[in-house]
Amino acid sequence: MNTAPLKYRRVLLKLSGEALMGRLDYGIDPEIISGLAREVLDVSRAGAEIGVVIGGGNIFRGAGLAAAGMDRVTGDHMGMLATIMNALAMQDAIEKLGGYARVMSAIKINAVAEDYIRRRAVRHIEKGRIAIFAAGTGNPFFTTDSAAALRAVEISADLMLKATKVDGVYDSDPKKNPDAKRFEHLSYEDVITRNLQVMDTAAIALCRDYGMPMRIYDMTVPGNLMRILQGEPIGTLVDRGA
Repeated sequence: MNTAPLKYRRVLLKLSGEALMGRLDYGIDPEIISGLAREVLDVSRAGAEIGVVIGGGNIFRGAGLAAAGMDRVTGDHMGMLATIMNALAMQDAIEKLGGYARVMSAIKINAVAEDYIRRRAVRHIEKGRIAIFAAGTGNPFFTTDSAAALRAVEISADLMLKATKVDGVYDSDPKKNPDAKRFEHLSYEDVITRNLQVMDTAAIALCRDYGMPMRIYDMTVPGNLMRILQGEPIGTLVDRGA
């Protein structure tokens, strides 16, 4: 294993719910979640302090349910419950590998998860536990991208990471356009004005306002998470720019 020192000590990792499906059409692929848990645990054991936000799109997506005719608030609440299911699955996968994790929910569901309390969350990660933040912000109309940006700022992360299935941000869809250009570095304003669909605008604006750098990378490549924390320029960095 690469034993280079860590450049980033405290990070917030955003995982999409769809990432957990693997090759499945719905739900959670045990092989995928186990692999992600191992990557997170490796960097934790190397000394990193980690918070994780997981989406719920592999089970329910509030905006999609609303588009189909459901009340948006109801749909978003169902989406929050989906993120709790994913967070519990991630907690289980980490603990099966010998790690320590805590699920903290933005909505009260005390039988299965702790309430999200910022000071307690910081204490968990300082103790070497992996804090998994569920239920988004706890409010409808806000995505888990916004929740990730909010939690990153709240825990004073050095870096926010968005794990995807592509190796960074492109100027167009690389699956449809073979000539699509990949960016190594963008400013928050670039992302917003070019409408690059990295994250929703509210999340980008929050990161911009509080100077939270983010890196978008390909989570399907084993070891990428560790290499990023050691300072390798993998994927696309978004910050205040030059």
